[in-house]
Amino acid sequence: MPAATVTELSAETDALAPVRSELLARPLEFIVAEHHRLRDLCRLLDGIAEAPGSATIPADAILHCIEHELPLHVIDEEEDLFPLIRRRAKPRDGAERLLGLLSREHAEDDRLAGIIAGGLRARGTAEWDEAGFRAALASFSRRQRRHLTVENAVLIPLAELLLTAGDRDGLARRMAARRGIVLSGRGHG
Repeated sequence: MPAATVTELSAETDALAPVRSELLARPLEFIVAEHHRLRDLCRLLDGIAEAPGSATIPADAILHCIEHELPLHVIDEEEDLFPLIRRRAKPRDGAERLLGLLSREHAEDDRLAGIIAGGLRARGTAEWDEAGFRAALASFSRRQRRHLTVENAVLIPLAELLLTAGDRDGLARRMAARRGIVLSGRGHG
């Protein structure tokens, strides 16, 4: 899929808006929806990396996504989803190897997100390193796409197989609480 052109960058920032909170009642669907939003972020970052000097960089939207939304997503997975999968998985499922790989990738993504955030803040100043910024954008985007593909193709189907209704209810409540939302009732899917 081609990267966004400079004229499309501003229009794509709408795709960076947080996922609708109603979807939290179905936590695995919420995670997949966040993955779609992160793919939109990658498309936006590719467009910026390929259009040096563009004045249309939606810095605030990108910063909010990588400094607020992405860390929440990673915590949802690392502190809640991964432990549930570990608890339910059998050795033959290969979950431990998969979860270890994904955790290492989360750490590298966090490092690159920090470089991107710093680059967005330094843009137009003497500290601005355009080449380093563009390289971080491209690396983050490439790595994130691969990461999301593995999560959508392997992690989410594994979770759908392993997690009980009670697991999903608890996951939904914890994810919602992390966002300051209280879910009522049971049956979160």
